[in-house]
Amino acid sequence: MPEFPYARLRRFPDVEAPNLQAWDATDELLVARALTVATERGIEGSAIAVIGDGYGALTLALTAAGLDGVRVHQDLVTGRRALARNAAELGVTGFVAHELDAELLRGARLVLLQLPKGLAELEEIADAVARAAAPDAVLLAGGRVKHMTLAQNDLLARFFGHVQPQHAERKSRLIVATDPLPVPQDPPFPVSTTHPEFGLTLRAHGGAFAGDRIDIGTRVLLDVMRDRAAALVALSRREGFTAVDLGCGTGALAASLALAIPDARVFATDRSAAAVRSAGATMTANGIADRATVTLDDAGSEFPDASVDLVLLNPPFHLGASVHEGAGRRLIDAAARMLRSGGEVWTVFNSHLDHRRALAAAVGETEQLARTPKFTVTRSVRR
Repeated sequence: MPEFPYARLRRFPDVEAPNLQAWDATDELLVARALTVATERGIEGSAIAVIGDGYGALTLALTAAGLDGVRVHQDLVTGRRALARNAAELGVTGFVAHELDAELLRGARLVLLQLPKGLAELEEIADAVARAAAPDAVLLAGGRVKHMTLAQNDLLARFFGHVQPQHAERKSRLIVATDPLPVPQDPPFPVSTTHPEFGLTLRAHGGAFAGDRIDIGTRVLLDVMRDRAAALVALSRREGFTAVDLGCGTGALAASLALAIPDARVFATDRSAAAVRSAGATMTANGIADRATVTLDDAGSEFPDASVDLVLLNPPFHLGASVHEGAGRRLIDAAARMLRSGGEVWTVFNSHLDHRRALAAAVGETEQLARTPKFTVTRSVRR
Protein backbone atom coordinates (compact mmCIF):
# COMPACT_ATOMS: atom_id res chain seq x y z
CA MET A 1 0.00 0.00 0.00
CA PRO A 2 1.53 3.39 -0.98
CA GLU A 3 2.29 5.85 1.82
CA PHE A 4 -0.43 8.46 2.29
CA PRO A 5 0.65 11.90 0.97
CA TYR A 6 0.12 13.96 4.13
CA ALA A 7 2.30 16.75 2.75
CA ARG A 8 -0.29 17.47 0.03
CA LEU A 9 -2.95 18.40 2.59
CA ARG A 10 -3.85 22.06 3.01
CA ARG A 11 -5.59 24.01 5.78
CA PHE A 12 -7.45 26.33 3.36
CA PRO A 13 -9.86 28.09 3.91
CA ASP A 14 -8.38 28.28 7.41
CA VAL A 15 -5.36 30.46 8.04
CA GLU A 16 -2.21 29.18 6.36
CA ALA A 17 1.33 30.13 7.40
CA PRO A 18 4.81 28.58 7.35
CA ASN A 19 4.47 27.46 10.99
CA LEU A 20 0.99 25.96 10.49
CA GLN A 21 0.45 22.66 8.71
CA ALA A 22 -2.58 20.50 8.01
CA TRP A 23 -1.43 17.38 9.90
CA ASP A 24 0.94 16.35 12.66
CA ALA A 25 2.67 13.27 14.03
CA THR A 26 -0.41 12.45 16.12
CA ASP A 27 -2.45 11.99 12.94
CA GLU A 28 0.12 9.57 11.56
CA LEU A 29 0.31 7.57 14.81
CA LEU A 30 -3.48 7.36 15.07
CA VAL A 31 -3.82 6.13 11.49
CA ALA A 32 -1.08 3.52 11.87
CA ARG A 33 -2.59 2.16 15.11
CA ALA A 34 -6.13 2.27 13.69
CA LEU A 35 -5.14 0.21 10.65
CA THR A 36 -3.59 -2.40 12.93
CA VAL A 37 -6.65 -2.55 15.21
CA ALA A 38 -9.06 -2.70 12.26
CA THR A 39 -7.12 -5.59 10.71
CA GLU A 40 -6.79 -7.54 13.97
CA ARG A 41 -10.47 -7.15 14.90
CA GLY A 42 -11.98 -7.32 11.41
CA ILE A 43 -13.47 -3.83 11.68
CA GLU A 44 -14.95 -2.37 8.49
CA GLY A 45 -14.80 1.29 7.56
CA SER A 46 -18.48 1.84 8.31
CA ALA A 47 -17.82 0.85 11.94
CA ILE A 48 -15.12 3.52 12.35
CA ALA A 49 -15.81 7.05 13.63
CA VAL A 50 -13.32 9.92 13.55
CA ILE A 51 -13.67 12.96 15.84
CA GLY A 52 -11.57 16.13 15.80
CA ASP A 53 -9.97 15.56 12.40
CA GLY A 54 -8.54 19.03 11.84
CA TYR A 55 -8.22 19.12 8.06
CA GLY A 56 -8.99 15.56 7.04
CA ALA A 57 -5.70 13.75 7.59
CA LEU A 58 -7.28 10.92 9.61
CA THR A 59 -10.39 10.44 7.49
CA LEU A 60 -8.61 10.60 4.15
CA ALA A 61 -5.72 8.34 5.16
CA LEU A 62 -8.11 5.67 6.45
CA THR A 63 -10.38 5.92 3.41
CA ALA A 64 -7.42 5.83 1.04
CA ALA A 65 -6.33 2.61 2.78
CA GLY A 66 -9.58 0.97 1.69
CA LEU A 67 -11.79 1.56 4.73
CA ASP A 68 -14.97 2.72 3.01
CA GLY A 69 -17.78 4.45 4.91
CA VAL A 70 -15.73 6.05 7.71
CA ARG A 71 -17.88 8.46 9.75
CA VAL A 72 -16.34 11.82 10.65
CA HIS A 73 -17.20 14.77 12.86
CA GLN A 74 -15.29 18.05 12.70
CA ASP A 75 -16.30 20.89 14.96
CA LEU A 76 -14.99 23.70 12.76
CA VAL A 77 -16.65 24.53 9.45
CA THR A 78 -13.22 25.53 8.14
CA GLY A 79 -12.05 21.98 8.83
CA ARG A 80 -15.07 20.57 7.03
CA ARG A 81 -14.38 22.71 3.98
CA ALA A 82 -10.68 21.83 4.07
CA LEU A 83 -11.54 18.11 4.23
CA ALA A 84 -13.78 18.47 1.19
CA ARG A 85 -11.09 20.34 -0.76
CA ASN A 86 -8.34 17.91 0.22
CA ALA A 87 -10.55 14.94 -0.70
CA ALA A 88 -11.23 16.43 -4.12
CA GLU A 89 -7.54 17.18 -4.63
CA LEU A 90 -6.54 13.60 -3.76
CA GLY A 91 -9.53 11.94 -5.45
CA VAL A 92 -10.64 10.26 -2.20
CA THR A 93 -14.34 9.49 -1.64
CA GLY A 94 -16.39 7.21 0.57
CA PHE A 95 -16.49 8.92 4.00
CA VAL A 96 -19.64 10.31 5.64
CA ALA A 97 -19.83 13.58 7.63
CA HIS A 98 -21.90 13.79 10.85
CA GLU A 99 -22.57 16.10 13.75
CA LEU A 100 -21.55 14.97 17.24
CA ASP A 101 -24.62 12.80 17.74
CA ALA A 102 -25.79 9.23 18.05
CA GLU A 103 -25.66 8.67 14.27
CA LEU A 104 -21.94 9.40 14.31
CA LEU A 105 -21.25 6.76 16.94
CA ARG A 106 -24.07 4.21 16.87
CA GLY A 107 -22.47 0.75 16.75
CA ALA A 108 -18.97 2.12 16.13
CA ARG A 109 -16.26 -0.40 17.03
CA LEU A 110 -13.29 1.91 16.54
CA VAL A 111 -13.20 5.63 17.37
CA LEU A 112 -10.26 7.90 16.56
CA LEU A 113 -9.94 11.17 18.48
CA GLN A 114 -7.56 14.08 18.25
CA LEU A 115 -7.69 15.15 21.88
CA PRO A 116 -9.42 18.53 22.35
CA LYS A 117 -7.91 21.34 24.40
CA GLY A 118 -10.62 21.45 27.04
CA LEU A 119 -11.73 18.80 29.54
CA ALA A 120 -15.38 19.77 29.08
CA GLU A 121 -15.19 18.97 25.37
CA LEU A 122 -13.44 15.68 26.11
CA GLU A 123 -16.14 14.82 28.66
CA GLU A 124 -18.92 15.40 26.13
CA ILE A 125 -17.13 13.28 23.53
CA ALA A 126 -16.30 10.45 25.94
CA ASP A 127 -19.90 10.40 27.16
CA ALA A 128 -21.17 10.25 23.57
CA VAL A 129 -18.83 7.34 22.71
CA ALA A 130 -19.75 5.37 25.84
CA ARG A 131 -23.44 6.12 25.23
CA ALA A 132 -23.70 5.04 21.57
CA ALA A 133 -20.68 2.99 20.45
CA ALA A 134 -20.54 -0.81 20.40
CA PRO A 135 -19.82 -2.65 23.67
CA ASP A 136 -16.45 -3.78 22.27
CA ALA A 137 -15.51 -0.29 21.00
CA VAL A 138 -11.89 0.83 21.09
CA LEU A 139 -11.17 4.54 21.53
CA LEU A 140 -7.80 5.67 20.18
CA ALA A 141 -7.15 9.20 21.47
CA GLY A 142 -3.98 11.10 20.66
CA GLY A 143 -2.31 14.44 21.14
CA ARG A 144 0.96 16.29 21.36
CA VAL A 145 2.68 15.40 24.63
CA LYS A 146 3.13 19.06 25.64
CA HIS A 147 -0.65 19.54 25.61
CA MET A 148 -1.61 16.30 27.37
CA THR A 149 -2.42 16.01 31.09
CA LEU A 150 -3.11 13.30 33.63
CA ALA A 151 -6.57 14.83 34.04
CA GLN A 152 -7.41 13.57 30.54
CA ASN A 153 -6.60 10.01 31.62
CA ASP A 154 -8.68 10.40 34.77
CA LEU A 155 -11.64 11.75 32.80
CA LEU A 156 -11.53 8.90 30.27
CA ALA A 157 -11.44 6.45 33.18
CA ARG A 158 -14.91 7.70 34.19
CA PHE A 159 -16.28 6.37 30.89
CA PHE A 160 -14.09 3.34 30.07
CA GLY A 161 -13.10 0.32 32.11
CA HIS A 162 -9.53 0.27 30.79
CA VAL A 163 -7.47 3.34 29.91
CA GLN A 164 -3.89 2.72 28.82
CA PRO A 165 -1.52 5.57 27.82
CA GLN A 166 1.10 4.46 25.30
CA HIS A 167 4.76 5.38 25.03
CA ALA A 168 5.40 8.75 23.43
CA GLU A 169 6.65 8.80 19.84
CA ARG A 170 7.76 11.87 17.91
CA LYS A 171 6.48 14.13 20.71
CA SER A 172 2.99 12.62 20.43
CA ARG A 173 1.22 10.05 22.57
CA LEU A 174 -1.78 7.76 22.13
CA ILE A 175 -4.25 6.64 24.79
CA VAL A 176 -6.16 3.40 24.24
CA ALA A 177 -9.52 3.19 26.04
CA THR A 178 -11.73 0.07 25.98
CA ASP A 179 -14.77 -1.40 27.74
CA PRO A 180 -17.25 1.53 27.68
CA LEU A 181 -19.02 1.96 31.04
CA PRO A 182 -22.74 2.61 31.64
CA VAL A 183 -23.67 6.32 31.58
CA PRO A 184 -26.55 8.26 33.21
CA GLN A 185 -29.78 8.53 31.25
CA ASP A 186 -29.30 12.24 30.53
CA PRO A 187 -26.15 13.56 28.80
CA PRO A 188 -24.04 16.04 30.82
CA PHE A 189 -24.33 18.83 28.23
CA PRO A 190 -25.43 21.49 27.58
CA VAL A 191 -24.77 23.13 30.93
CA SER A 192 -26.58 26.32 31.91
CA THR A 193 -25.95 29.36 34.15
CA THR A 194 -27.95 32.54 34.69
CA HIS A 195 -25.99 35.80 34.93
CA PRO A 196 -28.31 38.29 36.65
CA GLU A 197 -25.85 41.18 36.31
CA PHE A 198 -26.45 41.05 32.55
CA GLY A 199 -29.95 39.57 32.55
CA LEU A 200 -28.71 36.58 30.54
CA THR A 201 -28.83 32.82 30.74
CA LEU A 202 -26.01 31.05 28.89
CA ARG A 203 -26.09 27.43 27.79
CA ALA A 204 -22.97 25.66 26.58
CA HIS A 205 -21.81 22.41 25.05
CA GLY A 206 -18.40 21.05 25.95
CA GLY A 207 -16.49 22.54 23.03
CA ALA A 208 -17.74 26.12 23.47
CA PHE A 209 -15.17 28.68 24.60
CA ALA A 210 -15.63 29.70 28.27
CA GLY A 211 -18.54 27.27 28.71
CA ASP A 212 -21.55 28.80 30.41
CA ARG A 213 -19.40 31.54 31.95
CA ILE A 214 -19.04 35.01 30.45
CA ASP A 215 -15.37 35.45 29.60
CA ILE A 216 -13.71 38.64 30.82
CA GLY A 217 -13.35 40.19 27.37
CA THR A 218 -17.04 39.71 26.63
CA ARG A 219 -17.86 41.21 30.04
CA VAL A 220 -16.00 44.38 29.14
CA LEU A 221 -17.87 44.74 25.84
CA LEU A 222 -21.22 43.97 27.50
CA ASP A 223 -20.54 46.74 30.03
CA VAL A 224 -19.81 49.18 27.21
CA MET A 225 -22.95 48.12 25.31
CA ARG A 226 -25.02 48.75 28.44
CA ASP A 227 -23.38 52.13 29.12
CA ARG A 228 -23.83 53.24 25.51
CA ALA A 229 -27.22 51.68 24.89
CA ALA A 230 -28.55 54.97 23.48
CA ALA A 231 -25.98 54.89 20.68
CA LEU A 232 -26.95 51.32 19.77
CA VAL A 233 -30.65 52.20 19.80
CA ALA A 234 -29.99 55.18 17.52
CA LEU A 235 -28.04 52.98 15.09
CA SER A 236 -30.86 50.41 15.13
CA ARG A 237 -33.26 53.00 13.69
CA ARG A 238 -31.60 52.68 10.28
CA GLU A 239 -33.94 51.16 7.73
CA GLY A 240 -33.49 47.40 7.54
CA PHE A 241 -31.11 47.43 10.50
CA THR A 242 -29.17 44.15 10.78
CA ALA A 243 -26.64 43.18 13.46
CA VAL A 244 -24.20 40.27 13.53
CA ASP A 245 -22.34 38.75 16.46
CA LEU A 246 -19.32 37.52 14.48
CA GLY A 247 -17.61 34.58 16.17
CA CYS A 248 -20.47 34.40 18.64
CA GLY A 249 -19.34 31.64 20.99
CA THR A 250 -22.25 30.90 23.30
CA GLY A 251 -24.12 33.96 22.00
CA ALA A 252 -23.86 36.37 24.92
CA LEU A 253 -23.40 39.49 22.77
CA ALA A 254 -26.17 38.62 20.31
CA ALA A 255 -28.57 37.69 23.09
CA SER A 256 -27.86 40.89 25.01
CA LEU A 257 -28.47 43.01 21.90
CA ALA A 258 -31.68 41.19 20.99
CA LEU A 259 -33.00 41.65 24.53
CA ALA A 260 -32.08 45.35 24.57
CA ILE A 261 -33.48 46.13 21.08
CA PRO A 262 -36.50 43.86 20.50
CA ASP A 263 -37.09 45.06 16.92
CA ALA A 264 -33.52 44.37 15.74
CA ARG A 265 -32.64 41.66 13.24
CA VAL A 266 -29.85 39.86 15.07
CA PHE A 267 -27.63 37.08 13.77
CA ALA A 268 -25.06 35.06 15.68
CA THR A 269 -22.51 33.13 13.66
CA ASP A 270 -19.49 31.01 14.48
CA ARG A 271 -17.28 28.48 12.72
CA SER A 272 -17.59 26.04 15.63
CA ALA A 273 -20.52 23.61 15.64
CA ALA A 274 -20.30 23.40 19.45
CA ALA A 275 -20.57 27.18 19.67
CA VAL A 276 -23.53 27.26 17.30
CA ARG A 277 -25.38 24.55 19.24
CA SER A 278 -24.63 26.48 22.44
CA ALA A 279 -25.74 29.85 21.04
CA GLY A 280 -28.95 28.31 19.75
CA ALA A 281 -29.65 26.92 23.22
CA THR A 282 -28.83 30.33 24.72
CA MET A 283 -31.36 32.06 22.47
CA THR A 284 -34.02 29.54 23.49
CA ALA A 285 -33.18 29.97 27.18
CA ASN A 286 -33.66 33.75 26.88
CA GLY A 287 -36.89 33.51 24.88
CA ILE A 288 -35.48 35.14 21.75
CA ALA A 289 -34.99 32.18 19.39
CA ASP A 290 -37.65 33.66 17.09
CA ARG A 291 -35.65 36.87 16.48
CA ALA A 292 -32.01 35.87 16.89
CA THR A 293 -30.78 33.55 14.14
CA VAL A 294 -27.74 31.34 14.73
CA THR A 295 -25.67 30.00 11.82
CA LEU A 296 -22.56 27.87 11.28
CA ASP A 297 -20.28 29.82 8.96
CA ASP A 298 -16.69 30.91 8.41
CA ALA A 299 -15.99 34.61 8.91
CA GLY A 300 -19.48 35.63 7.87
CA SER A 301 -19.06 34.21 4.37
CA GLU A 302 -22.84 33.79 3.92
CA PHE A 303 -23.52 37.51 4.47
CA PRO A 304 -23.45 39.62 1.28
CA ASP A 305 -21.11 42.57 0.98
CA ALA A 306 -22.40 45.81 2.52
CA SER A 307 -25.46 44.14 4.10
CA VAL A 308 -24.92 44.69 7.84
CA ASP A 309 -25.21 47.77 10.05
CA LEU A 310 -23.54 46.54 13.24
CA VAL A 311 -20.93 43.87 13.93
CA LEU A 312 -20.11 42.83 17.49
CA LEU A 313 -16.69 41.23 17.63
CA ASN A 314 -14.55 39.52 20.27
CA PRO A 315 -11.88 38.01 17.99
CA PRO A 316 -9.74 35.04 19.06
CA PHE A 317 -5.98 35.24 19.18
CA HIS A 318 -5.33 31.49 19.06
CA LEU A 319 -5.52 28.96 16.23
CA GLY A 320 -5.90 25.65 18.01
CA ALA A 321 -2.95 25.48 20.39
CA SER A 322 -0.94 28.11 18.49
CA VAL A 323 -0.89 31.80 19.37
CA HIS A 324 -1.65 33.50 16.06
CA GLU A 325 -3.45 36.73 15.17
CA GLY A 326 -4.56 35.42 11.79
CA ALA A 327 -8.04 34.33 12.93
CA GLY A 328 -8.74 37.75 14.46
CA ARG A 329 -7.55 39.60 11.37
CA ARG A 330 -9.78 37.44 9.15
CA LEU A 331 -12.79 38.45 11.26
CA ILE A 332 -11.83 42.13 11.10
CA ASP A 333 -11.59 41.91 7.30
CA ALA A 334 -14.92 40.06 7.24
CA ALA A 335 -16.57 42.79 9.32
CA ALA A 336 -15.28 45.43 6.92
CA ARG A 337 -16.68 43.54 3.94
CA MET A 338 -20.09 42.99 5.52
CA LEU A 339 -20.71 46.54 6.76
CA ARG A 340 -22.78 49.08 4.90
CA SER A 341 -21.44 52.62 4.61
CA GLY A 342 -21.84 54.21 8.02
CA GLY A 343 -22.13 50.81 9.68
CA GLU A 344 -20.17 50.13 12.84
CA VAL A 345 -18.07 47.36 14.36
CA TRP A 346 -17.70 47.27 18.15
CA THR A 347 -14.66 45.20 19.06
CA VAL A 348 -13.06 44.00 22.29
CA PHE A 349 -9.51 42.66 22.13
CA ASN A 350 -6.42 42.08 24.24
CA SER A 351 -4.76 45.46 24.52
CA HIS A 352 -1.33 44.19 23.48
CA LEU A 353 -2.66 43.28 20.02
CA ASP A 354 -2.43 45.74 17.14
CA HIS A 355 -6.10 45.35 16.24
CA ARG A 356 -6.93 49.06 16.50
CA ARG A 357 -4.62 49.83 13.59
CA ALA A 358 -6.00 46.86 11.65
CA LEU A 359 -9.58 48.07 12.26
CA ALA A 360 -8.75 51.59 11.13
CA ALA A 361 -7.14 50.27 7.95
CA ALA A 362 -9.87 47.75 7.08
CA VAL A 363 -13.02 49.47 8.36
CA GLY A 364 -12.43 53.19 8.93
CA GLU A 365 -12.18 55.73 11.73
CA THR A 366 -11.69 53.89 15.01
CA GLU A 367 -12.13 55.32 18.51
CA GLN A 368 -11.43 53.80 21.89
CA LEU A 369 -14.57 53.37 23.99
CA ALA A 370 -13.03 51.70 27.05
CA ARG A 371 -9.77 50.26 28.29
CA THR A 372 -9.01 47.99 31.20
CA PRO A 373 -5.61 46.65 32.28
CA LYS A 374 -6.11 43.78 29.83
CA PHE A 375 -8.75 44.71 27.24
CA THR A 376 -9.60 47.52 24.84
CA VAL A 377 -13.02 48.24 23.33
CA THR A 378 -13.24 50.20 20.09
CA ARG A 379 -15.92 51.53 17.78
CA SER A 380 -15.08 51.66 14.06
CA VAL A 381 -17.26 53.34 11.43
CA ARG A 382 -17.31 52.08 7.84
CA ARG A 383 -16.20 54.65 5.32
